[in-house]
Amino acid sequence: MNELKNAISGTTWTVGDPGFDEARRPWNLAVDQPVLAVVEAADTDDVAATISYAALHGLAVTAQPTGHGAGASSEGTILLRTHRLNSVEITDGVARTGAGAQWGQVLAAASPLGLTGLAGSSPVVGVTGYTLGGGLSWFSRAYGFAADSVLAVDAVDASGARIRVTAETDPELFWALRGGGGDFAVVTGLEFGLHPAPFLYGGRIMWPVERAPEVLAAYRAVTATAPDELTVWFDLLKFPGGPGFVAVDCTFLGEHPGALLSPFERIAGALSDSRGLLPVAELGGICAEPTDPGPGMSSAHLLTGLDDAVAEVLLAEPIDPLISVQIRHLGGALSRPAPGGGAAGHLAEPYLAYLFGLPSQATADRIEGLSKALVPHTTGRTPYTMLHSGEHAASAFPRETLDRLRDLKRTRDPRGVIRANFPVL
Repeated sequence: MNELKNAISGTTWTVGDPGFDEARRPWNLAVDQPVLAVVEAADTDDVAATISYAALHGLAVTAQPTGHGAGASSEGTILLRTHRLNSVEITDGVARTGAGAQWGQVLAAASPLGLTGLAGSSPVVGVTGYTLGGGLSWFSRAYGFAADSVLAVDAVDASGARIRVTAETDPELFWALRGGGGDFAVVTGLEFGLHPAPFLYGGRIMWPVERAPEVLAAYRAVTATAPDELTVWFDLLKFPGGPGFVAVDCTFLGEHPGALLSPFERIAGALSDSRGLLPVAELGGICAEPTDPGPGMSSAHLLTGLDDAVAEVLLAEPIDPLISVQIRHLGGALSRPAPGGGAAGHLAEPYLAYLFGLPSQATADRIEGLSKALVPHTTGRTPYTMLHSGEHAASAFPRETLDRLRDLKRTRDPRGVIRANFPVL
């Protein structure tokens, strides 16, 4: 690898080098990445040089800014870290971000302007990987997948050439990069439209877990008629060594949701209620997810509904040893095909179930058991942006979309120089 080390201005680690194990570690510490080398790119020249080197020597490159969503496909690759390419610039309602920018940076810049990007629940998730996978946002019911707000992509293709991809310059690749994952080019920058958010209301209400049946009944009622500006998530929570809780997390694009959340307010015994007006920059505080890497096991399932049978599965017994069982309300703009939309497509399913716990055999068994119990109420699909280690891209797409993505991969990268966290082949 000396040739590669000499070709870049960033840092390269190979097996046996001090710091190699730390450099190859993903966000989910339960995922092993047995890579050949790690390159920390200092600039886009380093990205191009790394891909050119891999193409010349019959190797593959896996690009990760933060390592969120790392899969099990990195064996024998060069892991390309792009977190130093973290610029954020906003002009006339359009954000331009480097490959390593995180959502917290974007929201901090957009918030004073009364704007927002289509961010998820964590401020430390990278914009690029999230968007390449589609990107399920708090505001997707109003504005669709984050990928469908993308206007242009700067990237390096499988030959090492720099390219700028738009609907005009390369419509097929532009379609694939908006929700089809990172299997087609290594992205060095994104350009995407922001959306109005002069006011944002949101927060969490939490009760003892004994209130779960009442809270779930209210959740079903609220989400049955919720406008697109309102997003509500239902959470069963059980932290190790502590009691169980039930919570609802919400955002509303406006000053106040009025009576839309009143069914929750009629449930007695709330332990906390953080709802109120908040700057877009504080969006990540609603769920207060960890901002440091840690181990985890998870599974996500698209639900056909949230009827009595699903409620019975969710509430039949405590969620131990899981930490969280979350139901996200989808629908709205997510359920409608976006004009000129990307590979993310649309989701006809109205809800998503997300199961999470610390790695153990007991956790794996509980996830498997609960997933099987939900099977009659799922469609067998998982949004690409919610895939986790051990899963395959094939479970994220309808057959027609998957075939189209595979054809593009074979055409643009026949030697497999670029390997996504979840490859389409």
